[in-house]
Amino acid sequence: MSHPQSYEILLVPEFKESAGAPTPGAAIRSAVVAATGDTGASGYPRYAGDGMEADIDPATRTVEALLVDGAELDYGLTVRIAERRGATGTGETAAETAERTEEAGTGEGTAEPTDETGDR
Repeated sequence: MSHPQSYEILLVPEFKESAGAPTPGAAIRSAVVAATGDTGASGYPRYAGDGMEADIDPATRTVEALLVDGAELDYGLTVRIAERRGATGTGETAAETAERTEEAGTGEGTAEPTDETGDR
């Protein structure tokens, strides 16, 4: 089976009731990660890019392991995989594709995040 060559990973804060906390569901960081050809410690394909390294199960689109700038994910953050529909293959992110196509008025190419289990 062929694995996807890249994914867009979104770091999203979990819900907090404290003042000044980021809005739940809004990504605070994203990265396009590309297949490295290696298998991670979790046994799934390894992807890396933009300061993130992830082991991703391509069948379920679940992030099984993640390092951000060489460190484990902080408490209060969760990870999502963004659907990269409409990507042009030019290296632009799903968000950039969505913005470009929205400006053009086509409505195509919007990023649709999924949670770590692959649900929308």
